[in-house]
Amino acid sequence: MPAAESAAGRAERVGLLGGTFDPPHAGHLDAAVRCRDALGLDRVLLVVANHPWQKAPRRRITPAEDRWAMVEAAAEGLAGVEASRIEIDRGGPSYTVETAEALGSEARAAGRPVPDLFLVVGADLVATLPTWHRVDDLRRLVTLVVVSRPRRVDPAPPPGWRVERVTGGGVDVSSSEVRALLAEGRAVDGLVPDPVIRCIGRRNLYAVGR
Repeated sequence: MPAAESAAGRAERVGLLGGTFDPPHAGHLDAAVRCRDALGLDRVLLVVANHPWQKAPRRRITPAEDRWAMVEAAAEGLAGVEASRIEIDRGGPSYTVETAEALGSEARAAGRPVPDLFLVVGADLVATLPTWHRVDDLRRLVTLVVVSRPRRVDPAPPPGWRVERVTGGGVDVSSSEVRALLAEGRAVDGLVPDPVIRCIGRRNLYAVGR
C-alpha cells in the first residue's frame, strides 16, 4: 500500500489532474491512466475545483457538489485513480499551489515523507501557466506533466519547470463539446463514461431529462 511504503521512507508519487470537470469525460480518464502507467504513479487525484476562478467570469459553472458526484462516478473501479474534493472542502477560489501545499502538510502531519507531486495538464493549458496563482511557488512544488492531444502541436512549457511528457490517446473531446451535445439531446456514449452519463441523468444536468 502507498501509505505503508511511505511510512517506510519512500515518498508517494501522486498525480494531480485538476479541473472543473463540467462534465468529466473519457479524455480525462485516458490522461489519468496514461500518466499513472507512464510515470509509475501510486495515485492520480482527479481534483475537483470548488470555484474555478479563471472560468467562472466567462460562463455558468455547474455546482461543485454535482461536479464532484460526476467525478466520483467516473473514478469508481479505476485502479490508482481517485476523486478528490480537497479544493471543495477548502472552499473559496481553487488554487493548485494551495492544494500542493496542503498535500505536503498532510503528509508531514502524519509522519510520512512529502509526496512527489506531478501536475498533469493538457497541452492546451501550457500557455496559461504564467497566469496561475503563485506560479513560482507551484513550479518549485511539482513536476509538470504535459499530456499531448491528438492532431495538435504541443507548445513548449515556460522555462524553469521540471517537465515530463505523456502521449495522449485517441480521445479528442472537451467538456464544452460534451455540454453542447447534451444540451441538444444528442448521445455522448464513448465520450463520457457510462457511470457519469447515469449521474448526469439522475441529477438532471445539462438539460438532460428536462
